[in-house]
Amino acid sequence: FSATKLGWLFGQGGVEVTSSTAFGTVDSWLLWHLSGGAVHATDVTNASRTLLFDIDHLAWDAELCDLFAVKRSILPEIVPSSARVATTAAGVVDGLPAGIPLSGVGGDQQAALFGQACFEEGMTKNTYGTGSFVLMNVGATRPQAVDGILTTVAWALGSVAASNVDYALEGSIFVTGAAIQWLRDGLGLLAEASEAGPVAGSVPDTAGVFFVPAFTGLGSPWWDPHARATIVGLSRGSGRAHLVRAAVEAMAYQTADVVEAMAAAAGRAPKELRVDGGASVMDLLLDLQADLLGIDVRRSAVSETTALGAAFLAGLAEGVWSSKSEIAGVWAASRTASPTKDRGRIDETAARYSTWRRAVDRSRGWDLPDS
Repeated sequence: FSATKLGWLFGQGGVEVTSSTAFGTVDSWLLWHLSGGAVHATDVTNASRTLLFDIDHLAWDAELCDLFAVKRSILPEIVPSSARVATTAAGVVDGLPAGIPLSGVGGDQQAALFGQACFEEGMTKNTYGTGSFVLMNVGATRPQAVDGILTTVAWALGSVAASNVDYALEGSIFVTGAAIQWLRDGLGLLAEASEAGPVAGSVPDTAGVFFVPAFTGLGSPWWDPHARATIVGLSRGSGRAHLVRAAVEAMAYQTADVVEAMAAAAGRAPKELRVDGGASVMDLLLDLQADLLGIDVRRSAVSETTALGAAFLAGLAEGVWSSKSEIAGVWAASRTASPTKDRGRIDETAARYSTWRRAVDRSRGWDLPDS
């Protein structure tokens, strides 16, 4: 969120606003640079992450601009996510010809949602990276704000008009894959991150170990900056594989926490979860996630769904695809994990999830400042 940074730059930072001052997120700079300075714009998804944008009226908010002392003259034009915004200028990049349309602009996770072809209300995706990002399409009407979950613009297609906009709920999980990196680099339990899946799968469960990787606090749905990482349930029988499996299971548990909060906020549970990101290669993780959520978990055949989403947005604008329905027909899964139907496993999964919540409670508020 840019507003507080801009407020500091124009205040304590001593940056003077002149007639040549222009603000933008990375997409704005790329559009400006590639168009040879002809276009200063940002799309609705990136604008919605500046803390200066009214996501209901789809325009810069005068009250917020005044609050953060940001002059509206420096802000970029608001454009759709899928539309020809500009064309490339000659000579801006070696070997790049002039006249190439610039037609797809989207924030990282919104583009991934589009790349996962989550076009219907309730469709949900999760990107398992160093952290994880869960987004649910909630359609054309912005839901009421709820604690723990962010409301954002998902995209605007063709024009910046309410009839062309979909909204999304987002939950940001600070640490998922980064916990595997810590086991590798901090504790030396893994030589390579790619070992995590096989090592975790070498034991049937964690033997009662739970790992809450709150190294930098907890994100959605808790938003607790004072939480700290916690490993509970250790015994003399606990070993390397149990700790690694606990880290993998934590990815699934944290995702379940967010999806549960989203379902409550949206008034509907997702029918399936589409996943991508580096950790999604672990079949064990997908199986655990499916059991926890009780729905199919489908891994995208294309792992780089953010790039795919940007291509879909541009191609839709330029007629490569005629509709979202046609794009949905292009999307494919490389694997689908289905939830267990075994009553014993269902009950065991529910009991473990309940214990996970107890572990989360232990981690919360750990690093509270002295009163």
